[in-house]
Amino acid sequence: MKFVIQGKNIEITDAIREYVHQKVEKAVNHFQNLTTEVDVNLSVARNPRINSKQTAEVTIYANGTVIRAQEGSEDLYASIDLVADKIQRQLRKYKEKLQRKKNHTQAKMANVVIEGPTLDDLIGDRIPELPNEVVRTKYFAMPPMTVEDALEQLQLVDHDFYMFRNAKTDEINVIYERNHGGYGVIQPRNGQSNHKNGKVAKAAEYANQQ
Repeated sequence: MKFVIQGKNIEITDAIREYVHQKVEKAVNHFQNLTTEVDVNLSVARNPRINSKQTAEVTIYANGTVIRAQEGSEDLYASIDLVADKIQRQLRKYKEKLQRKKNHTQAKMANVVIEGPTLDDLIGDRIPELPNEVVRTKYFAMPPMTVEDALEQLQLVDHDFYMFRNAKTDEINVIYERNHGGYGVIQPRNGQSNHKNGKVAKAAEYANQQ
């Protein structure tokens, strides 16, 4: 299992590194068979108006699924404790999800699914053309999934929204957490996904305020 620790506006001392390994590795230890890489990012906010100055973020890559947790407080060690507990709960939830799917598959052995080969290069010959204010680009494989599966993924990555390919329509959708409770789904109107999918992510921020 690959373990990476990085810092922003902070020096990763031997004491901090040892504490991260002690807390985060202990949290992940029972899920090593699922985990391929653990990235830990520690940061200190320079803005004095920010209350949670000491932030700890953990991102886990588990068999093609990304599981993320972030916590902040006035004390870095306390933030590490909080994020370790949170990522352990996320991993437990993910493991339970896999077990439910396994049991469901075993109960329906009549259907056999043969997966095709995966592509290592998701970008190909494409050259991304982005506005100047965009500072980072990510490319993800988007296998079709149901809205229920997308909701589970949203809860695992600890974000406000999650973009996915709807298995029923083969269109790009966004599921998001509403400020007033519950979840919403953004879909292209009248199947106009070819030229409007690029605007879906931007619309999520507006919809989340509704």
